[in-house]
Amino acid sequence: MVNVPGERWVIHLPVVVPDLHRARIFARTAARALALLTSRIDAGEVTVSPEDAQGVRHRVFCDRRLAGGGRCALPTDHTAPCTRSGLNRRR
Repeated sequence: MVNVPGERWVIHLPVVVPDLHRARIFARTAARALALLTSRIDAGEVTVSPEDAQGVRHRVFCDRRLAGGGRCALPTDHTAPCTRSGLNRRR
């Protein structure tokens, strides 16, 4: 196998939980924990999907662009103003 410069790989790690709400909570918790260990976490791209419909994805983090740069690190369904706090982000 040859590595192509600039090529990136994505890890898919199936974790089974009983509903969308708990899936989002688990995914946020996992992303935040991993972000403490490495700067390679792209939390804005974290999604969850039904086990039998993995093409139907639900975002976990808001990820809206913020004035002055950066992205919102709050959950998708937040009601507070968007903010970068909450995650160690590379963006």
